[in-house]
Amino acid sequence: MAKQSSHYDVAIIGAGAAGLFCAGKAAAFGKSTILIDHRKRVAEKIRISGGGRCNFTNIHSGPDNFLSQNAHFAKSALAGYSPYDFIDLVERYRIRFHEKKLGQLFCDDSAQNIIDMLIEECRKSHVTFQFETAISAIAKDVSDFTITTDKGVVVAKKLVIATGGLSIPKIGATGFGYDVAKQFNLPVIKPRAGLVPLTFTDNLKALCADLAGLSVEAAISFQKISFEEGLLFTHRGLSGPSILQISSYWEDGKEIAINMMPNHDVTALLMQEKQASPKQDIETILAKMLPKRLATGLCDIAALHGKMADMSDKKIRAMAELVQNWQVNPNGSEGYRTAEVTLGGIDTNCLSSKDMSVKTVPGLYFIGEVVDVTGHLGGHNFQWAWASAHAAAKSL
Repeated sequence: MAKQSSHYDVAIIGAGAAGLFCAGKAAAFGKSTILIDHRKRVAEKIRISGGGRCNFTNIHSGPDNFLSQNAHFAKSALAGYSPYDFIDLVERYRIRFHEKKLGQLFCDDSAQNIIDMLIEECRKSHVTFQFETAISAIAKDVSDFTITTDKGVVVAKKLVIATGGLSIPKIGATGFGYDVAKQFNLPVIKPRAGLVPLTFTDNLKALCADLAGLSVEAAISFQKISFEEGLLFTHRGLSGPSILQISSYWEDGKEIAINMMPNHDVTALLMQEKQASPKQDIETILAKMLPKRLATGLCDIAALHGKMADMSDKKIRAMAELVQNWQVNPNGSEGYRTAEVTLGGIDTNCLSSKDMSVKTVPGLYFIGEVVDVTGHLGGHNFQWAWASAHAAAKSL
């Protein structure tokens, strides 16, 4: 615990992935550093990520894997600290890991391995931890920041905000970082939930509930953006990696397109089946290609039942279109309660892309999820945490 009016070179607020990593790096670079958080149990997003095994980076992570109002902003930080730089750190701690699909790296054992590593990096460089701490005020004079807390006053020459976004309030997410930005008259791109399941209120909600737990590989598209991964039906609507990915691009009130057999010509397949098995029901034929419950549901949606021999070519094409270009209109998302990330955040136009510092407030930095840089699913958001933290730490 920090003493009354403790003085440091660097104060970092937020002990998540970016904050922990930045604190360890800043201290290793010789800066006296204090890390402050309002929670007793820190790094909860790391703890719950990847099903408890932490998808800590992606070997393919690059600028094209990120959304921002400024598509070029993340390039400098990402180039300055690559996935392989973090892998080197993980290997030094002898943490066993494996690659899943699409370059995603996970711990073999537990996400706790990554948390322990980051905390140890801080401890060996003598970072001061001040957790379970409420901050009531932040002030700045010519040379210092003064942070008033319920455990005393902290004075620091540099202040780093690493408080994340609004996603998953139950593990401590707040809008603190946006409040700090407002205090210093910095623009904030309106936050919204990203990498989040989509919900429905129409007849599709009932179908999704009936199919809850069923998953298929699918290509999900919104305008010119498309992702081909798993699609999962839930009691509330649609989830799975492909839906989470497209949710970051989807715009309220607009449709997304679902292709449940992206690598096939369903029209041709159905026409062949009509010739080969004219006496079989279309539902039976479709169940050869898709899970039976899904085939039944699609036939119900299309109001198409009966023997293949009785199906006109027009009806067959309509069914194929439903399978491969199903247009659905979500009514919303599950929101921050289940969102993996928060889109939007501190406008990158007010930050230096080289070191994450605020151009108009000397000594103030924003890193990680609180900034308007959001990664795709699959370890990219953690890579942004490491890269942005490293960029800041070098200049503190």
